[in-house]
Amino acid sequence: MGLIEQIKKDGFLTTTVDEVVRWAQSSSVWPMPLGISCCGIEMMAFAGPRFDVARFGSEVFRMTPRQSDMLLVAGTVTYKMAWVVRKIYDQMPDPKWVVSMGVCASSGGMFRSYPVVQGIDQFLPVDCYIAGCPPRPEAVLLALMKIQEKIKKYKPNAFNFGKDVSPMPYQEQVPIISNAKKPY
Repeated sequence: MGLIEQIKKDGFLTTTVDEVVRWAQSSSVWPMPLGISCCGIEMMAFAGPRFDVARFGSEVFRMTPRQSDMLLVAGTVTYKMAWVVRKIYDQMPDPKWVVSMGVCASSGGMFRSYPVVQGIDQFLPVDCYIAGCPPRPEAVLLALMKIQEKIKKYKPNAFNFGKDVSPMPYQEQVPIISNAKKPY
């Protein structure tokens, strides 16, 4: 059987290896769940059977950063916890994606106090923000779809040399003001 007859019978497909790899990566995003406070409950609902994240290839929640593609930060991040979040992010292999879930992770939420980081974008490069307190699981699904679109358009930079590294979180010293008399 000749080549022309084989193509007429079976058809043919043209693509590039990069396109196939990007399709595979976008169809199998493995999230690293980081449910720090109340948004973690909605994150669990997002993984449950009612909203079925398995349709998008992300049902495999990895509890180790070395097997994850996407960091899903859900909840209030304090300066003490920010070091842990940054360490988890640094342990993830490239390419990696970050989703800030809820107003507490995105902007500090209602906590305008010195121990709370006013947005994780101060120490992590965030790819997608999810609004709400807490956000609905449908919003988390939409964020996952946005991340999948970003992955399909992703062109890796072979000569990055750590240029996209954001600084570690830093908490300024608060001056102690006291009206108490000195003991001497």
